[in-house]
Amino acid sequence: MSAEIVRLWLVAPLLIPLASAVLLLASGRWPRIQRGLSLAGVVALLAVNVWLFTRVLDGGILTLQVGDWPAPFGITLVVDLLSASLLVTASLVGVCVNLYSLTDPEVQREGFTFHPLFQFQMMGVCGIFITGDLFNFYVWLEVTLVASFVLLVMGGRRGQVRSAVQYLALNILSSTLFLCAIAILYGEAGTLNMAHLAERLWLGEEAAAGPAVTVVAGLFILALGIKAALFPLYFWLPAAYPNPTFAVSALFAGLLTKVGVYGLLRLFTLVFVQEVAVTHGVLWGVALLTMLSGTLGALAQRELRHLLSYQVIGHMGFMVLGLGLYTVAGLAAAVFYLVHDMLVKTALFLVAGLVRRLRGTNQLAELGGLYRDAPGTAVLFLVVGLSLAGLPPFSGFFAKLAVVMAALGSGDYLGAAVALAADLLTLLAVAMIWNRVFWQPLPADARGERGEPTRLEMVSVGVLALAILGLGLGAGPALLLAERIAGQLLAPDAYIQAVLGEG
Repeated sequence: MSAEIVRLWLVAPLLIPLASAVLLLASGRWPRIQRGLSLAGVVALLAVNVWLFTRVLDGGILTLQVGDWPAPFGITLVVDLLSASLLVTASLVGVCVNLYSLTDPEVQREGFTFHPLFQFQMMGVCGIFITGDLFNFYVWLEVTLVASFVLLVMGGRRGQVRSAVQYLALNILSSTLFLCAIAILYGEAGTLNMAHLAERLWLGEEAAAGPAVTVVAGLFILALGIKAALFPLYFWLPAAYPNPTFAVSALFAGLLTKVGVYGLLRLFTLVFVQEVAVTHGVLWGVALLTMLSGTLGALAQRELRHLLSYQVIGHMGFMVLGLGLYTVAGLAAAVFYLVHDMLVKTALFLVAGLVRRLRGTNQLAELGGLYRDAPGTAVLFLVVGLSLAGLPPFSGFFAKLAVVMAALGSGDYLGAAVALAADLLTLLAVAMIWNRVFWQPLPADARGERGEPTRLEMVSVGVLALAILGLGLGAGPALLLAERIAGQLLAPDAYIQAVLGEG
């Protein structure tokens, strides 16, 4: 296959979910056809993304100048190893969430709108991962915001609508800060193409652009910090994630906050590297506070999805700590942790859905006895929960070990100590869930309506559990790939050349 045809396939991660969404809107009167089309669309997306990953792994960075407008004047799509890895992980998450949703009665009660919105959400996430300029990054963020808001508000329960409005308000603030930062940056550098920005602000004479660029970097930290639910901007997340259907919660936990971390990784290794002591020092401090506040907050919760929501927050700090260290080891740990966390958080929220189906509630005080009544669900939780807690041989152990070793290797003993403390708090939270949900006897006054998870729901969580176990058992090659990605991030000459050409 010619290189030109391969490059044209870069639009497939956008066109497949877009075409799927259009077909789903047209087939809303036929629920079975709609569910089949939705699953087919996300499976096709996974297949294309795996193929793109293999091409990038073997042949290097792929770029496409849309409409044959040369960079930096046109729209550029770029897939490097970081983008390709996240595309594969995101589409695997999408397949598993879609499988779960096919027999979820809550999704079916909300009519035909879930599956088209799900596809728009996938399109927005893929667009964020492959865009080569900041303005289109903003556009794809808005696509995910609109789709996620409607997914949050579906069902119309009072608390659900209130939390969705709060989510929308905070994310509109984030988008406004992001747009203001883009405008100031364009005024300073005269371009929004990220490779061109790197060339001008870092490699070229305009590296002396000075304080204005550092201020813009601060605006991007604020904007993307809200998206990533970093301290102290995370309070929207525990209010929003526990309210929608479990399929929506799992999709958000696996993907939404991760696009904020991806944005930070991309911008603060490619564009904003003039004042590393300032910008990355801020990210380092925010990471430590995020780890502690999230994992401590989880221990105070008495409802399963609220507890998991705080775990989402706490573990964002591990990834940002790796970025704050700004070393090959730190960035490799951040990339490995990002992939691991996308899988684990999705699986945990789907397990919470299985618990709700079995017991009719997620209140910890009203749960118990599931290791006897539902051993399959108990085993799935053990695999995912022990990975979250960082025990071998699961992926979480190697992810946390990589972060701690990177911190120690940089002489950051405080960062390593905080990471270990946050991991211990996570282990306590996992032990609390196991004791209250699975081990202790079911309270005599528990009144939840009992049911049984469907085979598809169990399979969807099982696939994620196998992926988590596989990532742990294959941690050696995975960490070598993460180090290769980190090397590309720290030395972005190949990225810049791929986008802008030899000139």
